[in-house]
Amino acid sequence: MTARGTRQGLDAEDLDVEEALALVKDGNGTARPPGGHSPAQRGGSGDGTPPSSSPSSPARSPEAGHRADVAEHRHRATTWPEARTIAARAARSGAARLAPVSVTLGDALGLVLAAPLTALTDLPSFDTSAMDGWAVAGPGPWHVREEGVLAGSSAPAPLADGEAVRIATGARIPPDTTAVLRSEHGRTDDNGRLHPTREMQHGQDIRPRGQECRSGDQLLRAGAVVTPVVLGLAAAAGYDTLAAVPRPRVEVLVLGDELLTEGRPHDGLIRDALGPMLPPWLRSLGAEVTSVRRLGDDAKALHKAITASAADLIVTTGGTASGPVDHVHPTLRRLDAELLVDGVKVRPGHPMLLARLKEDQHLVGLPGNPLAAVSGLLTLAEPLLRALAARPAPEPYALPLRQSVHGHPYDTRLIPVVLRGDHAVPLHYNGPAMLRGIAAADALAVVPPGGARAGQETELLDLPWATAGIDACFT
Repeated sequence: MTARGTRQGLDAEDLDVEEALALVKDGNGTARPPGGHSPAQRGGSGDGTPPSSSPSSPARSPEAGHRADVAEHRHRATTWPEARTIAARAARSGAARLAPVSVTLGDALGLVLAAPLTALTDLPSFDTSAMDGWAVAGPGPWHVREEGVLAGSSAPAPLADGEAVRIATGARIPPDTTAVLRSEHGRTDDNGRLHPTREMQHGQDIRPRGQECRSGDQLLRAGAVVTPVVLGLAAAAGYDTLAAVPRPRVEVLVLGDELLTEGRPHDGLIRDALGPMLPPWLRSLGAEVTSVRRLGDDAKALHKAITASAADLIVTTGGTASGPVDHVHPTLRRLDAELLVDGVKVRPGHPMLLARLKEDQHLVGLPGNPLAAVSGLLTLAEPLLRALAARPAPEPYALPLRQSVHGHPYDTRLIPVVLRGDHAVPLHYNGPAMLRGIAAADALAVVPPGGARAGQETELLDLPWATAGIDACFT
């Protein structure tokens, strides 16, 4: 999916068509900014242009007007770190928080605990054998009972001194047992008496009741992510259901008349790359994707789809600039939405946006170019979804770059990299419309304004499948 329009004479690596269009507003103003002020209240004329200094001020030339519009939009655009903070903060507001739900263990994987996991029983709940062997009482040698003790069997009879009984791992320890003798550490003589082949300790290979926890002990705090191991622990501790934060519901609206859903590009039409890519990526971020709809360039259809949506987050693709068929901003104005982020100082993906539609509903507008959309996804959607799902933020980390990376003079750049040992290696094919580079990447390097030299430590954003694997990420 690519942007529409013509370039404004800017470096293709720094500014794509859609970003250029976003810098030159079409005179329709913007959606309601934070605080509810109109453009005129913020110092503009209400049509997206700065006010004249006086009625007698000379008219601006087209070139001067363009430079002023670019400067105004740059001033309004949010820095990349601040945009991520705003997105996370938006999801933490009282109305936006998702109410906890009770889910079965089978449905809890990947969710976040809404309450501490407290043991409902002692673990183990009775003294158990840690090994296959014999439960013995007193010093040996021992007379061995004929019947054995298996896991899951009823309470065994007590042992008398000098008596032993065959026992399986996990079986209940008979009363008065002093130790468990492992199978490989015992032998029987011709009279059937059991002898140890090495020294034994009192209580050896017995898991006493409550060794792991006592009933009422806190096993995990609220906010812990439910992993497969957490499911096992919860089951062992007596749980059938868990109180968890539900997955945020996300609806994806793919915009553009030029998009094909199958076959090869032809006659000015191109394949939709974002429709197949975004839903699994959103699921990897903990979301439940309720639907993916293709609307084309239709303002009425976009308005109807947004107003009818019950999703916690609506994600749109394309249409965030100010071209003749870019309907996202006008639709947000019509809905009296609050723009929390209107443009981000990042490349690619500058014309991304975040809007609050209702107290409990947000919209993230992604640029139409594929890598620019990925930038918007990681800049705005990821922090918002993480906060909605109450997931912990990943620990930031950095690695030195193997080669220097060209930077934008004013904006952050996100560059696909592969990790090789203790270095990050920048990849080619990283233009706004390209996916070839990130398809081979392990992470995105966060390159500060001005660029980064070889050997300079640079913050990295892991790609989910590079750290957890495909199956763990998308199932």
